[in-house]
Amino acid sequence: MLDYRPHRVRIVCAIGAACIFVLFTVIGVALTNATFRPGDKYAMIGLGVVFAAGIMLIARPRVKADAEGISVQNIIGGYRLPWDAIRKLRFDKGQPWLYLELENDDAVAVLAVQAADKLRAVEAVKCLRSLHAQARHTV
Repeated sequence: MLDYRPHRVRIVCAIGAACIFVLFTVIGVALTNATFRPGDKYAMIGLGVVFAAGIMLIARPRVKADAEGISVQNIIGGYRLPWDAIRKLRFDKGQPWLYLELENDDAVAVLAVQAADKLRAVEAVKCLRSLHAQARHTV
């Protein structure tokens, strides 16, 4: 069983989202001119919340795998694939993330396993390949 989320991108996104929220909050509080109403201040803070939430979407990817198959949750959308639908797991040098080559010659990006996580990502790929190999041998 594997449940993996990217590490570095989550840290960067959390810091970026916090900075955006603080920036918009400071701007909202600083709007003291007579032309700005209290609603304008709250709207600016609300925009900060929306932009921060948008940044945190980038940290959403996750991959879960077990003996039956793999679940991939990317930024938008996700897949649940049985192991027999997957021909190969590709994480070649220079690729930003893992790719699943499917039996129908399609490819699915697994944004959760990113090269930026280095050894942690390599360990996740080894675990996924092991689960894939076990499933292929039992069929």
